[in-house]
Amino acid sequence: MNVPPADIVLDLPFGRFGIHLIGTQIREMQFLPPDTPLRAPREDAAQAIVAKIHAWLGAPSHPLQLPLCSRGTPFQRRVWHALTTIPAGQVKSYGTLAAELDTAARAVGQACGANPFPLAIPCHRVVAANGIGGFAHASDGYLILAKRWLLANEAP
Repeated sequence: MNVPPADIVLDLPFGRFGIHLIGTQIREMQFLPPDTPLRAPREDAAQAIVAKIHAWLGAPSHPLQLPLCSRGTPFQRRVWHALTTIPAGQVKSYGTLAAELDTAARAVGQACGANPFPLAIPCHRVVAANGIGGFAHASDGYLILAKRWLLANEAP
């Protein structure tokens, strides 16, 4: 897998996690393969972002408020906003979320897969009607393990 270098690569309980920055804002966050080399945050703003992520992992019932660059199509932003309304410890199926947004489940899945800010926009809280479903366009491997860990960490 060819992954562009991240400004920060963290070793979190669910695996490696990369953060790409533009100045003091996050341009993208991504789950990375387990063998990705670590990169510590160097700037104060980057260290503050990492501290917020660690605090959120310990108390996931609180929203993860991070400085995010605006991205996505209007439809994607609508889906991503809906994801932020799903409380920690709860899930919705792609079909349920699609019905609430008056769209197709596949379109919701595509928007979830295109989410540039996992954790801050909790796409892991959307599952298939018959199981956990995919995650970041994957159906197995380290991405699904990360989704399972995040859901278990948020469970009441």
